[in-house]
Amino acid sequence: MIGAALVTIQTAPRYATTVTFFANTPTRGGVGEAFQGNLLSQQRVKSYADLLAGDRLAKMIDRRYELGLSVPEIQARIQARPVPNTVLLRVTVTDGLPARSAQLASAVVTEFVALVEALERVGQADGPAVAVSVVDGPTLNPVPVSPRPLRNLGLGLLLGLLAGCAAALLRETLDTTVKSAEVLTKVAGVPVLGVIPLDASARKAPLIVAGKANSARAEAFRQIRTNLTFVDVDRPVRSIVVTSAHRDEGKSTTSCNLAIALATAGEKVLLIEADLRRPRLGHYLGLEGALGLSNALAGQVDVDQVIQPWGHGLWVLLSGSLPPNPSELLGSDAMRDLLDELTARYDRVVLDTPPLLPVTDGAVVAARADGVILVARSARTTQEQVRKAAQSLNAVGASVIGSVLSMQRPRPGEVGYYPYYGPEQNRTRSHRGLPPTVAHAPKRSGEEHPAPHEVAASSGPVAP
Repeated sequence: MIGAALVTIQTAPRYATTVTFFANTPTRGGVGEAFQGNLLSQQRVKSYADLLAGDRLAKMIDRRYELGLSVPEIQARIQARPVPNTVLLRVTVTDGLPARSAQLASAVVTEFVALVEALERVGQADGPAVAVSVVDGPTLNPVPVSPRPLRNLGLGLLLGLLAGCAAALLRETLDTTVKSAEVLTKVAGVPVLGVIPLDASARKAPLIVAGKANSARAEAFRQIRTNLTFVDVDRPVRSIVVTSAHRDEGKSTTSCNLAIALATAGEKVLLIEADLRRPRLGHYLGLEGALGLSNALAGQVDVDQVIQPWGHGLWVLLSGSLPPNPSELLGSDAMRDLLDELTARYDRVVLDTPPLLPVTDGAVVAARADGVILVARSARTTQEQVRKAAQSLNAVGASVIGSVLSMQRPRPGEVGYYPYYGPEQNRTRSHRGLPPTVAHAPKRSGEEHPAPHEVAASSGPVAP
């Protein structure tokens, strides 16, 4: 529409003068001869239209009139159209100057009538076979015939709408990202345990604590917690790996919030940061992670000395020092023995691992856990990426128990969305709307989520 407006503004106005000719065949006989003459006139009219557009008429006008136009310019300004099934010929002369349009039309009338008479008189002893006369005009239209703002803007709007619809359809056709739980289920081959709605404030406050405990995101994580109960009733899933195909899909925040949701339900939960390449949990939880998993696996510290409590019912083992060989460290016998030991001591062990496609760390850890949750970001992760991530997990024999669709834009009726009840209906659970399991965690000045209890060096091992 903007383009149409620009074209309309930049186009110089043009004026039109119209004149209508009548082609007549003189007859002296009866009806039959008149009929034949009429057919002859209709055939002649079609030829006259080409004659008007030719250069012979334009040259005649150029010789006798001072219009300031060349022969090709005169030709370009004359348009002739026979009226179907009649002997009428309508001529339109357009020009940027209304006076010149009328002058050129008058010249066309004079010269065209003379030209037809000269052509039709050849070989005719008793006069021309067809005579041309003016029956209407020349009439100058004082309103410019172009540009037409309303028509141009309407056409521009229509074309814009069509182009927009075509672009949207093309984008939808070419877009292979995962945008719904149904698509994720089909591509990953496992059920969707939950859909995490997009929350603009989650970047600054990613945890489902304090005011976020009653949000739609928090309810989605509680849904995942509930669904985990029914994944395998015969074999409870105690160690859970949370991973994704690529980075920035929400796996680390999913790990944190799932661990918080499990702890809120009364379970003893250990959250392990098995991402030894790009650790983020310490930043989210406000914990110091100089020493952690990598140091315990290397035998530098005892694991109980680096497990830190966070709130009530949740303990955290951060990554520690970043090693040069994370894949070998996570695939070592020490990691297997440590995971077995910690799984026996806690109700649930949640492991945050690196993404599957860039590195093999996540698949190595997933092979030793009871279950794996694959996180995919809505409208960002492609179906092919999810498919390859699932294949890498199946290749190592990992048990993929479900998937999670993160950062889904809210849609009415979408699975995984719940109404926001507000903190006023939950104030009896704890002070200031905090969940009971984290309400008593001390809060540092300026932080948006509870801080952990500090681990004193002299306190000895911390056990659940």
